[in-house]
Amino acid sequence: METTKNKLPEKIQQFFKELSNYLDTKLLFYGSVQRNDYFPGSSDIDVDIFTDNEDAIIVKMQHFLHVKKDSFKKVVWRLNHNNQIVNGHKIMYKNKEENFSVEFSIYNEKWKTEVLKEHIKKTNVPSYASWCLVFLKFLYYNLRLMDHKTFRFLKNKLLTTCIGYPDDEFIVL
Repeated sequence: METTKNKLPEKIQQFFKELSNYLDTKLLFYGSVQRNDYFPGSSDIDVDIFTDNEDAIIVKMQHFLHVKKDSFKKVVWRLNHNNQIVNGHKIMYKNKEENFSVEFSIYNEKWKTEVLKEHIKKTNVPSYASWCLVFLKFLYYNLRLMDHKTFRFLKNKLLTTCIGYPDDEFIVL
């Protein structure tokens, strides 16, 4: 998951390469950028960062992204496949110049195998779910036929209940 299924523009690829080098760690991509329902310029790009020192990564990311420390939100997630509780941090970063947004998730290295299991389940989705996601995103991004809350709810249901998984239990602190 170090590369993306969907080709990103050169400047966006360069951004991720520079960030990875600056952090001295791999960036792992998941979510729609690894599936058929990625809409360039509309879908966010989901990235996992695993580290032994979350605080150091956050400080480096503050500098690189030019954001404040309070932009990083603490999260608690109950993993579906084993009910394990995982703690981490998230930040939504928007680059207006290049028209892309990234949701970075930062976790301790000890959670890597378990978190990636969860993300892989939602990467390899059945074709009916993939087509429904494309249709839903077309309605939302292109036709603007629903509000963001409704879109998020329906997308989450497609990525859980509709493919046989329970809803995620995820809390942002």
